[in-house]
Amino acid sequence: MRILTDKMMLGTLSAYFCIGLLQINVWANDQLQSDLAPPNILLIYVDDLGYGDVAPYGNTIVETPNLDILSKRGMTFTQAYAPAPLCSPSRAAMLTGKDVARVGFEFVTKYPEDDFGWDDPKWLDKFKGLPLVPPPYMLNLPLKEITLAEALKSEGYKTGLVGKWHVAAHHQVYKGWSLTHGPKQQGFDYTAETFGVHPYANGRQEMVPDDEFPVDELTEKSIEFIKKEHDSPFFLMSSFYFVHTPLKKNIPWLYKKYKEKYPAGTREEVIYYAVNIALMDHYVGKIVAALEQTGESENTLVIFTSDNGGNPEIADNGPFRGSKWNLYEGGIRVPMIISWPGKIKEGSVCDQIISQLDFMPTFMDLAASENKPKDLDGVSLLPLLTGNGSHKTSRTLSWHFPYYHPEGEEFFEAPIHIGVADGFKSQTEPHSAWREEDYKLVYFYEDDRIELYNVKTDPSESIDIGKEKPHIRKQLFKNMQKHLSQVNARIPKKRTAW
Repeated sequence: MRILTDKMMLGTLSAYFCIGLLQINVWANDQLQSDLAPPNILLIYVDDLGYGDVAPYGNTIVETPNLDILSKRGMTFTQAYAPAPLCSPSRAAMLTGKDVARVGFEFVTKYPEDDFGWDDPKWLDKFKGLPLVPPPYMLNLPLKEITLAEALKSEGYKTGLVGKWHVAAHHQVYKGWSLTHGPKQQGFDYTAETFGVHPYANGRQEMVPDDEFPVDELTEKSIEFIKKEHDSPFFLMSSFYFVHTPLKKNIPWLYKKYKEKYPAGTREEVIYYAVNIALMDHYVGKIVAALEQTGESENTLVIFTSDNGGNPEIADNGPFRGSKWNLYEGGIRVPMIISWPGKIKEGSVCDQIISQLDFMPTFMDLAASENKPKDLDGVSLLPLLTGNGSHKTSRTLSWHFPYYHPEGEEFFEAPIHIGVADGFKSQTEPHSAWREEDYKLVYFYEDDRIELYNVKTDPSESIDIGKEKPHIRKQLFKNMQKHLSQVNARIPKKRTAW
């Protein structure tokens, strides 16, 4: 039974194919939907995992056998993007299918007392010595926004969220889980969280015997949800804290294993990071195994991906420039594997441009919904995944980060500007980015600097070709500015405005 909420409105969607991997049959989307019963959807959303951190993406040190299996059973994407280079905005955009500028949630959430106005003296003081003043924080994902959970719930799905929410103001010691804007208020029937400090922080860890993995409470809660008796399809967002810092450091046997695999002199934190990736993989395997144990594996679409690029101090962001906190490829291009036995070609690799913004239209197609939210910035991946449907090859994506990072005095203490060198926190200035087919434009608001790259031939963004192709730079900048204007993007203001 479908329940139409007052927040649901009709919208239009488009879809596209992965050329060379899938047989193209031109069916209409309604035919596609009618031929497929709505499946369960399991979204495993991990935190701060770099593009090159796992074996399916070329890592030869960290063992990820469960992700290897998932990759062999499904489709691995080489050009998958997060909506933002950090936690909260990626989640807000992914959950709504709207890009960060449209939602207006561009930075990590804070405490209620951080609800400033543009001209608040405390807000202006935060950016003393800097030429621009960023927009005030958005603390909560607005309740008017339709989330994946609300949209699927209206189509009869049971919905669950286990783990990190982080799109609401902090409540006491817990970060990002508000009493008024939590997952319960935004479509999730079942929620589970280890309220309090970070669940993997020191002081909450007991040493683990050799050859054993610690029990992870959130993993067990995900399994508990899967094993419930469901009389309708379910949507579970298993939102990991892995591999965000602080890292688990209570598995000495695993630390010893990876210390021996890394070159002598490797920093301890890098080795512990590898340990945490191995732990993450173990828990992913347990959750996917629960689908097999309940007989739901064949009827479940599984997505594994990360909210943004990896921490520059410990992660491997593959061949890409940049990292978490900036809009170079290392900050926004992420691992993504999608599996659906019998529906998605096993062991396939897709190099089409896709985004986590595509989840909303894809899930609506899976649910055969006739009541799709409007103003979506994603497209349905269903034709691409199944090999049936309409064919779209061109794609544009937008990112917007109108803030400085690190904040306050730490910005001036950061050793270097972003993009010059990776491996540590650097000075991130307000900037936006625009991807249009093979070209990517990065615009910096302080000095109106524009950089243009061909990320197909130069994925490391090492050669600015703006001077060689001024017509492309001009057109992409115009397209980006038009989009930002249309979605009422919040642009940083010059300090002289006060």
